[in-house]
Amino acid sequence: MPVDPQIAAILALMEQLGAPALSEGTPEQARAGMRAMTIDMRDAASLAVVRSIEDSTLPGPAGDIAIRVYRPEADGPVPTVVFFHGGGFVIGDIETHDDQARLLSRDVAAVVVSIDYRLAPENKFPAGFEDCLAATTYVGAHIDDFGGDSARLAVAGDSAGGNLAAAVAVACRDAGGPALAAQLLLYPVVDLTADGPYPSRVDNGEGYFLTADDSAWFHLQYVPDDFDDADPRASVIKIADLSGLPPAVIGTAEFDPLRDEGEAYAERLREAGVEVVLHRFDGMIHGFYGMGAISPAAAEAVRTLNFDLRAQLDFDLRAQLD
Repeated sequence: MPVDPQIAAILALMEQLGAPALSEGTPEQARAGMRAMTIDMRDAASLAVVRSIEDSTLPGPAGDIAIRVYRPEADGPVPTVVFFHGGGFVIGDIETHDDQARLLSRDVAAVVVSIDYRLAPENKFPAGFEDCLAATTYVGAHIDDFGGDSARLAVAGDSAGGNLAAAVAVACRDAGGPALAAQLLLYPVVDLTADGPYPSRVDNGEGYFLTADDSAWFHLQYVPDDFDDADPRASVIKIADLSGLPPAVIGTAEFDPLRDEGEAYAERLREAGVEVVLHRFDGMIHGFYGMGAISPAAAEAVRTLNFDLRAQLDFDLRAQLD
């Protein structure tokens, strides 16, 4: 099917404005551009309502990590979701992804802990991964300060954040904890090798917001000179044994360069005996999880994914669905 008409209109406007490619600018310029597209254009009246929002910190491997904690309109112990924002490991922060975290908290009825992990190129791989793992470990060890239910701890992330969530899930399995009940992977990067067998990288590599040149630029900023593209902390699809991982909810988009690798990871998980709920959303592009305000179809995709995560974390709901 064609690109969703509301999203197509935004793509046409971006093309008309002729904004320079990421590869033509600096990380600082790219960050400013993302904040302009998110924070500066945000309608505060459209933001999802949650019970409370609190900025705080938790200890990390290189000092305190800034976090934002969202609490839902629910009483008693609730699930806790540790959320990692997208942005190619270079741009984005807890403010640019405020609406996504709000929606996740409201729809899943969960405490969401959004992590402001270190970004490249100032802090190259594996700094961001180490922050996300440390944050998840801390939240799991202090669950009474968050959702209060150690049996319902999950990780989630979009794009680069999906990469981090998937890698943290593997690291938690290998370390023997904290135990995760689910993972939500939104159009995740799962393979940082350049020669992966993914036609969508070419078919959708131009004209759909995230381009092949953008991906190459992010990669250049993120990885150190001695980087091994197959490092399992970055290219999780290269891990030989994916068994024992928490159930995964994975969302991909028809017109996303990352579509095929996300779906290939879903298949690898299934082959390893992991429960997977996979959705490919036709007409959608990379980043649709943050486009609900402009596209009813994107908003419906967000609700679908959030509900599926809620079903994984809500034992009573799962019993009703079964």
